[in-house]
Amino acid sequence: MRRLKQVTPQVRKVADIIKVARDEGNTIFTFGNGGSGSTAVHFTSDLMKTAIRPNAKRIRAISLNDNMPLTTAWANDSSYDRVFAEQLENLMKPRDVVIAISASGNSKNVLNAIEFARLNGGTTVGLTGFDGGSLKDKVAIPVIVPSNDMLRIEDTHLLVCHLLIRLIRED
Repeated sequence: MRRLKQVTPQVRKVADIIKVARDEGNTIFTFGNGGSGSTAVHFTSDLMKTAIRPNAKRIRAISLNDNMPLTTAWANDSSYDRVFAEQLENLMKPRDVVIAISASGNSKNVLNAIEFARLNGGTTVGLTGFDGGSLKDKVAIPVIVPSNDMLRIEDTHLLVCHLLIRLIRED
């Protein structure tokens, strides 16, 4: 496979973090709201299938957007601001990778989950847009799409996720 050049250092670092998590048997968690939640589900699917290489470990990945009954139960009984953090409390272990996708970077439920992950030994990544919002300062690695157009940001996040899969497969 042809080696990808012209990749930002942040994107390459995210790919490296995912590869280490794969090799160490850690879990990748993804989540977001609306279109970003859809991207999180798509990316998780690609991590678990498209990223498979012959004779290599497989990636353990979970999208926190996949269990709608659980999401609505937490939203109803606790707060929508906690739907992702509460799931991480059940599932996340130190050194797991937590990837938040938020075009604005300011969604309270996303920020709460990142805060939980950060305080509990997770490696945090944020895909965001605009100026990065609050998310850029709360994650170890922010990947910011410098645009004020929501559709362009969401499209680019999906492209970044596909690029990550290619980078994971290339070694």
